[in-house]
Amino acid sequence: MLIAGFPAGAWGTNCYVVAPAAGEECVIIDPGHLATQGVEDMLAKHRLKPVAVILSHGHIDHVASVVPVCGAHDVPAWIHPEDRYMLTDPEKALGRSVGQQLLGELTVGEPDDVRELADGGALALAGMEFTVAHAPGHTRGSVTYRLPESADIPSVLFSGDLLFAGSVGRTDMPGGSTAELYESLARVCLPLDDSTVVLSGHGPQTTIGRERAANPYLAEAARGSGAPHPAAPRRGL
Repeated sequence: MLIAGFPAGAWGTNCYVVAPAAGEECVIIDPGHLATQGVEDMLAKHRLKPVAVILSHGHIDHVASVVPVCGAHDVPAWIHPEDRYMLTDPEKALGRSVGQQLLGELTVGEPDDVRELADGGALALAGMEFTVAHAPGHTRGSVTYRLPESADIPSVLFSGDLLFAGSVGRTDMPGGSTAELYESLARVCLPLDDSTVVLSGHGPQTTIGRERAANPYLAEAARGSGAPHPAAPRRGL
């Protein structure tokens, strides 16, 4: 298994490229702000051919490069239907301006081929099977993608902005819900094995075991109280 990633753009959003091995087909996850060149560099370095882009949610810091990336390789983009509107109206999703002139390279619009995700479904792409879990809270259409354990790596959870190392996604923007975030943490993350590697939308990788032991938000989800903690560090949007 080959998983390569890099933080891109003004919000440091992690973009990932996933393939069975170098020289094969691959899937691109969350090509955000200023991610286009980084994606092309990783594809060239590992001799990869994209077959799809899959999105954890619709915020512009995760989707700003989806149109040029999909267009360059003639591949579809997958997104949950609740977040699809964000591709064409990012400011409505944020409740404020995203500063297009200041930041540049914010591509608004849909790729030619957009496909909608279903909760609990499996995406068979590039010889891999991603399990999709709807995980609202950060946005209404947030999802996670999980790869099963294989011979060379443990199970991997691409958590988007649901779960970070030591923190969770913010819930103070349109479509956000603290109660739903805690429910998603309990339903999606807590049942996973401690060895599951978590690759999130921002920040370093972690494991479910590490977060189960030290992440106060995951601890609240386990208790089922959903009591608020001091504000989580704000990563991305």
